[in-house]
Order: sequence, then structure tokens, then C-alpha cells
Amino acid sequence: MSGIAMMISALAKLEARCCFARKGRLSVEKWQQQYTSGKCIGKRELHFSNFQSLRPSQVANANVNAVALYRQTITNGDGQQQLANHYSTYIPSRLQIEPNICSPNYDGVILISGTPPGTQEPEPFKSLLFSSSQLDCALFEHTTVLPINLPAKRLIYSPTGPIDCDYDDVRVFNLAAVRGIKRALEAGVRRPLLVLLPDDRFENVELVTLLGALEALYVPLEVREISPDLSYKATTLGIWSPICSKKLQGVVKLATSLESGRFVARDIGGSDPERMAPVRIEEYIRNVFIGSNIDIQVISDPKILQYEYPLFSAVNRASADIPRFAGRIIFLTYEPKDPTCVLETVMLVGKGVTYDTGGADIKTNHAMVGMSRDKCGAAASIGFMQTVNLLQPPTVKVVAAIGVVRNNCGEKAYVADEVITGRSGARIRVNNTDAEGRMVMADILYHIKEMAMCSVNPHIFTIATLTGHAQMSAGKGFSIVIDNSVARSESNAYKLQACGEVMGDMFEVSILRREDFASHKGKAEGDDVLQSSGKKSSVGSERGHQGPAAFLMMSSGLKKSGKESEKPLKYSHLDIAASAGDLPDIATGAPILALAKRFLNKEFEDNLAKNSS
Repeated sequence: MSGIAMMISALAKLEARCCFARKGRLSVEKWQQQYTSGKCIGKRELHFSNFQSLRPSQVANANVNAVALYRQTITNGDGQQQLANHYSTYIPSRLQIEPNICSPNYDGVILISGTPPGTQEPEPFKSLLFSSSQLDCALFEHTTVLPINLPAKRLIYSPTGPIDCDYDDVRVFNLAAVRGIKRALEAGVRRPLLVLLPDDRFENVELVTLLGALEALYVPLEVREISPDLSYKATTLGIWSPICSKKLQGVVKLATSLESGRFVARDIGGSDPERMAPVRIEEYIRNVFIGSNIDIQVISDPKILQYEYPLFSAVNRASADIPRFAGRIIFLTYEPKDPTCVLETVMLVGKGVTYDTGGADIKTNHAMVGMSRDKCGAAASIGFMQTVNLLQPPTVKVVAAIGVVRNNCGEKAYVADEVITGRSGARIRVNNTDAEGRMVMADILYHIKEMAMCSVNPHIFTIATLTGHAQMSAGKGFSIVIDNSVARSESNAYKLQACGEVMGDMFEVSILRREDFASHKGKAEGDDVLQSSGKKSSVGSERGHQGPAAFLMMSSGLKKSGKESEKPLKYSHLDIAASAGDLPDIATGAPILALAKRFLNKEFEDNLAKNSS
């Protein structure tokens, strides 16, 4: 049975098993089923699982393995190698390694270069660029379309411009690739051939360049669902490079895994609040991990949520009676085939607020625009799981837990002055319903902390678009990492920052201080924790992005797992408010690349070091 036939068989069996009825906009991908309340056979099992684990492979009972299919290398009669897409869906374009620069299969060649034109490029590009630079002194500063004596006929030259090795970083190649692809598309190119040139000044130049090209080829989910004709900007992206062929294969394979994760994160994080309402996020996740080794648990029973996740339930209160907005907590677990080989456990808690009205403390003065991106922490967590799913690290276990909810306003909305007892037993005084993200994550963090107690070398992360203060502090495009004392003792924040820098996924480091905990200490009699500073915006608060990390530790009980405790736990808070991507730009998928480099480094080495000389 062919790979495509196997996929169709698996999807057909899953559709027959679940019997989801369609609702709303019709999806291009036929297997993206729509939720209809009361019409689903097995709906209780799937949507109100009461902690029961559901493996997609068990549900589908299909003879297909997504990872095995993804890893297939197909060789055609010309010896060209193609990397099979994961279900041909979660990647912007099919990647094809092209050994022949003179291939007639392309209508445009895109050259990304960090050196002055006509100096270090291979022929036939070098002579063309040298002669062109004699006519245009600004050639190295701009993306240009030039005629070339190749079957593709067009050369899209996209240089980085002058590089300052003291302060520039590998992002200059990412940006040049984005510009090159966009200019090629404007020129009418639909079958691009990307030329990857090495550059010793930065690590991972070829990988980061290819990721930039794929980023520019991404088509938002809602656009893809309008018509199949809009699904791809380029159905195939050819890749030619003078580097070792085996290393190039590794670069392509690794880029596919990483970009597939970012693709999933962009779909979830970038879609509007109806297309990615809580119930539809669950459905999307189930579709992504069909046939995989990812274990899925969904908790949506209101009684269980109220008992186990009371802080989450407070935010969910105004949405719980609206089926498509009803909140849910989703656990995803990847475990290597041999659990005894696990050396490290990465545990992610993602904020998935599908839309943030501010709640009773409603956002005013046009401040609600763009709040559909408040789910990007959850989106990044799921995207990272997709990358893990494809790379299958043999020594790393990964758990992702996301709280998916809409912060609605209405007669049932939670309000300031409420005192809510969290799952940890801490009494939380609410003083700003627009500080809902920390409420969504706190009880999930408590449960993850309890799981970590019996895990191998655990490291816990919260990932959230949490504070405007983070954006003001670090600037657009930069995530912020804050370690607790245990993680700080191992220099995790600086290691993550270094990993992000070589991938173009940038981080700044902030430090937790005693003042951050003092500012969230309960003031009224009987209060343990104060939810926020009480100001409408974190921007006007002192230490406005550090304080929420302290709150999460206090409200979850994680503060008791410090260096001198019986079971010290590493914990890091990632605020991605400045890096997740604001409308109208696409969601970025940050910080998937940095996390992958930090915790899946062996997979990087295996793919990038093969016969690279």
C-alpha cells in the first residue's frame, strides 16, 4: 500500500470512528472535522474524557505511522531526493533537494548571500553579479531580479547587506530569505529554486536561511480553507547547495521538522477567535497527531475543572455555557520507545486564551484588537510537540499542558475582589480580571509540579503572551526568560538565550528578586497571594514582567520546591508577548526554535554533522 493510500485509509477509519458532524466553514483538509454538540457518537469519550488517555493510533487502528512516513526519503528516476511531508499538510511547501542547478523544473532561482556581489558565489552567479554590481552600486543593499542564462531565466538576488560581526547575528540570513521569497512571488515565480550558501561567520546559516524561506511561504489556515487554489504559494521549493549532500539532507530534514512545528503554532496562534475557539483547537490537535506516539488527554468536564483547576474555572465561568467557547485543558505526552533511556523531562505549560476581552475589567480604547494572539503560548507548546513528534528524541520525555479558554465578559464573569482557593490550597485575591493568563496557568502548573516530583530530571516551563511590560522591556521580536533559583543555578536562562541566538529565536534574560514575591504577597487578612499589582496595565508597574513569574510560583506551590527543598525543581517562565507576532503579521512560532536547540541538541548534531566536511 502506498504512503498516500495508507494516510487516506487511516483518516477514513478515524472519521468513521469519531463521526464528527460538520459545522461552520468548510475546511480544505477534509479530515478537519467540525464539532456539533449532541450529534457526535462517542463525544463523551472524546470531549469529556475525565483524565482518560486517548491515543490516536488506537482510535484509528490504522496501518500508518506518521513519523515513519515523514522520515521516508523518496528517490525518483533522476536521483532527486524528496522529503515526504508529514501528511502533506503541516508544512508550507514540499521540499526537494535539487542536484542540478540547470534543472528545467523551476521558474526562478533565489540566491541568498552575505558577501558582496561577485566575490564568493559559485558560477554562474558570480560573474553575473560582478557585472551587475558595476552598473548598480547599491546591488548589495537591495533584493533584485536579474535575467540569467539558466532554464529558470530569473535570478532573485537577496543579499544580507553589510554584516557587522560585532553585533549582527544569524537573523540577517533569515530576513534575506524572507525578502527573497516575497520578491520572487511578486515577480510571478511559482516554482522557486533556493540556493543555500554556507557562511562561517554564524552557526546554522543554511538551516536558518531555509527556515526563513519556509516562513515566507506560509499561508494562513483561514486562507487555505477558502479554496484549494490558495493553499500553497509554491507547491515545491527546490533546494540546491554546494555543501556536502548528506549534510544538506540533514539540513532539509531538520528544517522540515522545525518548520512543521512552527506551522502548527502559526495555525493555532494566528487564526481568529472563532476558527480557533477552544473546541476547535482540540479538534485541530487531534488531527495533527493522528497515528503518532503522542498521548492526548482532554479535561472539559465542568465539575472536574472546578475541583482540579478552580483558578482556570474562574476565567472559564463566563464562557462555560457556550459550547464552542467552553474551556478545556489538554495534556500531550511524548515518551521514547524505551522509557529507561529518558535522561530529561521537559514540561511545558501554555497559555491558550483564544480571545481576551479583559473580562469584567474590560479592555477599552481599542485595546482588544489583536487579542486573538493571546493563545500563542499554547500554540508554541503544541508546535514544539509536533517537532518532537517528528524527531523522536530517544532520551527526552516531553509533556505539554495547555489551558484553552476565552476570557469573556458577561453576567457570569469573575470579578475583582473575589478570593479563590487554588488547587495548591493558596487563597488568591483577584484584583484585575485582565490578568487572566496567570490564573489560567496556575493550577495547571500545580499539576505539572506534582508530575515532576516523580519524573526524570524535570524542567518546567510556562509559556505565555503575558505582559505588555515584556514588550516594552525587551522590544519586538525578543522573548524573555526568567529562571527560578534551581534553574538559575544551572544557568538555564543563558543557555536558552545562547541556543536562541544561533537559531535567530532571540531571548533576553531577567532575574527574579525578593521584591517580585513581596509585591504578590496577600495584604488582607486570610489572603495568601495577590493576583496582580492592581493597575490596568503591567506597563505602568514596577518589575511588571517579573512579578507574574513570582505569582505563578506562589499560587502553584512551586516556590516551595527551591534549592533547599527536599525535591528541588527547575522552573523557567517564558514571556513571549514581544516575540509571538502581532496582527497583521503572521504568528512567529517563537520560541520553538530555541527550545528545540536547547533540548533536542543531539538531533541537531545528528543531522548537521554528517560528513559535513
